[in-house]
Amino acid sequence: MTDDADIQREIRSLFVRTYILIRHFYKCSMDVKRILFKTYCVCAYDAALCSKYNVGTKRKLVSCYNKCVKMFFGCKRSNSDTRMLFELRLPSIDTILHNSSIIFSSIWNVCSIHNKIIGHLAHLQSI
Repeated sequence: MTDDADIQREIRSLFVRTYILIRHFYKCSMDVKRILFKTYCVCAYDAALCSKYNVGTKRKLVSCYNKCVKMFFGCKRSNSDTRMLFELRLPSIDTILHNSSIIFSSIWNVCSIHNKIIGHLAHLQSI
């Protein structure tokens, strides 16, 4: 009853998308690469639903994200992850997960006001 399998699937998916971007867009400028990476690799639509997972699984996700950034942008493996993300103007995986959770919560709250079924589910959740 954990979300570890879904997170593992996302890790594999992130590697696959990164390899596809590398294969097709390795000659592009950094600005184009940044837009492509944000579009295809930073989307975490279902991340807000993951609530029960092992700490090791989240570490693997963080490591995967940082490896993919380094591979796609041609950074050295020894570069600092924080500095690299800052210089590339990319969000960290923790920022992505946090923002996804906040956005989901706000949409859930708005929908629970206007939709009776979601409102009932929200009421059951609060009990």
